[in-house]
Amino acid sequence: MSDLHHFRLSIEGMSCASCVGRVDKALKAVPGVTGASVNLASETAQFDLSNQGNLSDVAEALETAGYPARIQKVTLSIASMSCASCVGRVDKAIAAVAGVLDVNVNLASETATVTYLEGAVEVSDLIAAATAAGYPAELVEGEAVTGRSARKQAEASALAGRMAFAAALALPVFVLEMGSHVIPGMHELIGRTIGHQTSWILQFALTTLVLVGPGRSFYTKGFPALLRGAPDMNSLVAVGTSAAYLYSVIATFLPALIPAEVRAVYFEAAAVIVVLILLGRYLEARAKGRTGAAIEKLLGLQARTARVVRDGEIRDVPIEEIRAGEILVVRPGDRIAVDGEVTEGTSYIDESMITGEPVPVAKAAGDAVTGGTVNGAGSFRLKATRVGGDTTLSQIIRMVEQAQGAKLPIQGMVDKITLWFVPAVMAAALLTVLVWLIFGPTPALSLALVAGVSVLIIACPCAMGLATPTSIMVGTGRAAEMGVLFRKGDALQLLANVDVVAFDKTGTVTEGRPELTDLELAKGFTRADVLALVAAVEEQSEHPIGEALVRAARSEELPRHAVTEFISITGFGVKARVNGHDVMVGADRLMERERLDPGALRDSEQLMAKRGRTALYAAIDGQVAAVIGVADPVKQASAAAIAALHDLGLKVAMITGDKRETAEAIGREAGIDDVIAGVLPDGKVAALDRLREGGRKVAFVGDGINDAPALAHADVGIAIGTGTDVAIESADVVLMSGDLRGVVNAFEVSRRTMANIKQNLFWAFGYNVALIPVAAGVLYPASGVLLSPVLAAGAMALSSVFVLSNSLRLRRIRPLMDERIKLATTDIAQPAVPVPAQ
Repeated sequence: MSDLHHFRLSIEGMSCASCVGRVDKALKAVPGVTGASVNLASETAQFDLSNQGNLSDVAEALETAGYPARIQKVTLSIASMSCASCVGRVDKAIAAVAGVLDVNVNLASETATVTYLEGAVEVSDLIAAATAAGYPAELVEGEAVTGRSARKQAEASALAGRMAFAAALALPVFVLEMGSHVIPGMHELIGRTIGHQTSWILQFALTTLVLVGPGRSFYTKGFPALLRGAPDMNSLVAVGTSAAYLYSVIATFLPALIPAEVRAVYFEAAAVIVVLILLGRYLEARAKGRTGAAIEKLLGLQARTARVVRDGEIRDVPIEEIRAGEILVVRPGDRIAVDGEVTEGTSYIDESMITGEPVPVAKAAGDAVTGGTVNGAGSFRLKATRVGGDTTLSQIIRMVEQAQGAKLPIQGMVDKITLWFVPAVMAAALLTVLVWLIFGPTPALSLALVAGVSVLIIACPCAMGLATPTSIMVGTGRAAEMGVLFRKGDALQLLANVDVVAFDKTGTVTEGRPELTDLELAKGFTRADVLALVAAVEEQSEHPIGEALVRAARSEELPRHAVTEFISITGFGVKARVNGHDVMVGADRLMERERLDPGALRDSEQLMAKRGRTALYAAIDGQVAAVIGVADPVKQASAAAIAALHDLGLKVAMITGDKRETAEAIGREAGIDDVIAGVLPDGKVAALDRLREGGRKVAFVGDGINDAPALAHADVGIAIGTGTDVAIESADVVLMSGDLRGVVNAFEVSRRTMANIKQNLFWAFGYNVALIPVAAGVLYPASGVLLSPVLAAGAMALSSVFVLSNSLRLRRIRPLMDERIKLATTDIAQPAVPVPAQ
C-alpha cells in the first residue's frame, strides 16, 4: 500500500493570487503534506498526504488561515440496522473514510447524515464503506452533491442580484454627485431645491446601504485578513472604500474637522467601486464556470442509473450502488453505466468518447465494454468488472482534474511575487498619500485621498492569480476532449520545450499486429513441421511476433504440441522442449550466442531485412531449420503525424530492437530523422541519453506496456493507451487513441496553452506596472490627469475578465491532424513494416 494518498479539496474565500500563496503556505505547514498545488481558477487545492498525516489537521490549518475547505452534507438510507450496536458499527465504518468530518446515524429513520470535505470523498465511497460493514446503503432520493459548474452558476446568479441591488442604490448617488460636473446648471439646481447638505445626507444613506448590504462581504473578509497580517484583494477594496466613505462622513457630519477648501464627499466612489467589483466578480464567476466545461462534459457521460439483475428481478439502481460482479441489462440506446464484460447478447457500441473513432465496435460474449460508451441497436447483458471510482471514465475524470489543478513551474515565479504584492500595494498607497500631502498642490488632502484610494483599487492581483490556472484548466480540458490526457500538469509546460520526439516502434509507429510473410527452410525440413513446432513455443510468449506465428499456424490448421521447459531469453528469443525436440526461435544474435551457423539462410535473412521484414531464425535440435520473415504494417496516421511534427520544428527519432538494415527501411518509409537500432529493452534509457546530447529535451512515445523505464526517464513520457488502459503510471501524457495523431495534438495544445499563459501574465503584470503609477498621479504634474477611483475599479474588473476571456479562447483549439489524416489516407500508400526482434 502506498504511503501517500492524493486529495483534492475545494477551498472557500480565495479571491486573488495572494490568497493562493497563503493557502499553499498553510498546507505545507501541516505535517505529512507534500506536493501542494493551489488553483485559484478552480478554487481547489491538491496535495499528497502520508499515512502519518491527518486530513482533519489539514482542514483545521485551512480554517485558521481563513480559507476553509468547502464541506458537503449527504443523507444515506441504511438497511439492516436493528439495534444501537448497529448504529455504532455504521458510524465507525463511515467515519473511517478519509475526509469524513461528522456522521449522524439515526436508527428510527434508518438514515445516516454525513458531513465531509468536498473533493476528498465520493458518495460512492460512503456507500461502499457502509455496505462493506454489512449495512447496505443507498443515496436518499433527491439528495445530490452540487457540482462545480452548478455552484458557479448559483454564485454568478447571487452576484448578479447583489450587483443589481447595489447599482440601483448607487445610481442616484452617482447622478447627485457626478451630474453636477457634467450637466450644466445641475449644481445650482440641487442647491436651490434639496440643498447640498441634504444631497450629501441622501448619498450617505444610499452608500451606507450599498456597503452594509451587497458590499458587506468585502469588509467581513477583508478586515479580518488584514488583522491576521495576511491582506488580500478584499482588504484592498475594504480599506480603499472605507477611506473614501469615512472621509465623506466626516465632511458631511463634522465639517469643521476638514478645511473648507478640501471639504468634499466621495460617496459615489465608494458605492460605484462596489458595483464595478461585483460586476467583475459576476463575469469572473461565469467565466470560471466555463473553464471547467470539459469536466462537466465528462461527468455528463456518466449514466445515472442502470438496470441490474437482483434476486431474479431487473431493478433500476443508481450507479453508486452497483457492485462488482453484478449483472446489468443494457437496452438499445442505453449509456453503459460501468466497465464490464459481455455475458450474453451482441451489439455495436459507440466508443468515440474513449477512442475518438466514430465507427461503432461490434461486441459479443467475452468482449469488454467501457462505462460511458453508448449502446447501439442490440441488447445484451454484462458483468460489472470495475465500478465507482475504478471505471475508465472515472480514471479519466480524475486525471483531468489533477492536471487542471497542477502547478506549472512558471507558476512558482508568480506565487513568489503575489505573496508580497498586496502588502506592497498598501505600502505604495500609504506612500502615495504622504507624497501628495507633503508635495501636492491645493487641495492636497483631497488629491491625496483620491490617489491613495485609486492605487488600492487598481492594483488587482486577481488577474495574476488567474493567468496560469485558467489556461491550464481550459487547455487540459480541451486536450481531454481531443483524447489527450495530461496525467502530470507540468508536462503541459515541459512538452512545449521539447526538441526531439523519440518513438518506440511496435504498437506505436506500427500496428503492433505483425503477420507472417516469409518462411525459408533449410534442407530436410518441411513448412508444416517447422511452423507447428515454432508456433507451439511462441504460444507461451506474449511477444507480438509470437501471436503472428500462432495465427499463421492456426490458419493452416497445423497440429498443436505440448510444450515443456520454456525459457524466455530477454533481447534474444525463446526456447523450449516441444514434442521431443529442442526448439529455439530468435534473432541472429541468439544463433551467435548458441554458436549455430545459419549457412545459406543468412543470405535470405539479409534479403528479408532489406525488404523491410523482421527476420528470425528457428533452430531445431541444434540445427538452423528456417528463417522467418514477419511484417507489421505502419499505422495509417504515422507518416502524416511525423510530417506534422517536422512542421512544428521537431526532430523525430525511432528506437527499435530491429537490425540496422530493417530499422532504416522503416525510418525511410515513415520519414524519421534518426534511427537507433538493435536496442535491447533495457537499452532504451541509454538511447534517450544519447538523444539528449547538446542539452536537447526529449519526449518518448511508447505503448506503456514494456516501455515504463523509458517513459519515466524521458523529459516527457507519452503513452499510447488502448482505449480503456489509461492508468499508465510511468507516463506524463496518455493518448486514448491508438495512433500518433494524439502526439501532434498534445504538442499543439501544449504550445497554444503556454502561449496563452504568457499572454495572460504579460497583461496581468503589465497592467499593474503601467497603471499603479498612473493611479498614484505621476501624470498629474505634466497633464493635470488624476485617475478617478471609479475608473480604477472599472479597469481592475476589466483585467480579470480579460485574462479569463483570453483563456477561454483555448476552447477553440482544433485537432491539428484532421486535414492531414485525410490526405494521408488517400494519397500515401502505407508500407509493411517489420516488428522488433525478440
